[in-house]
Amino acid sequence: MKPKRTILCVDDNEQSLSYRKIMLETRGYRVASYSHGEEALERFKQGGIDLVVTDISMPGIDGPQLIAAVKHMSPQTPAILISSKARTYDHDSQADVFLARGMYAPADLLERIRLLLVRKRGPKRMHERNPQPPRQIGVA
Repeated sequence: MKPKRTILCVDDNEQSLSYRKIMLETRGYRVASYSHGEEALERFKQGGIDLVVTDISMPGIDGPQLIAAVKHMSPQTPAILISSKARTYDHDSQADVFLARGMYAPADLLERIRLLLVRKRGPKRMHERNPQPPRQIGVA
């Protein structure tokens, strides 16, 4: 059984946060959920986070600031920025994916998470794809 991936979810809307947490946990992910960017950043510093999903506007540290701090510490950690207001991508953000709340299906979010985690892990090595040892060619 492969190890579960841990996703850091941040949203000051408790209902959205709860929904996202349940959706991800039922798909086999571990979820660390926070309603404040400061707390989420402290949790990220402890390590073990594979991906970040955050709302764009929150009191204190907002989504783009949280993602910038995460990318500063760990550039390879993928991040998804979700907004209920903006319908266009925030070019100042370092997010890997931008989604407008209400404009995407839950399956779309799950697929983007899956693709970002695959990209983070990288391609499988040749010997992992083909467990058979290479054939030896004899010299005549």
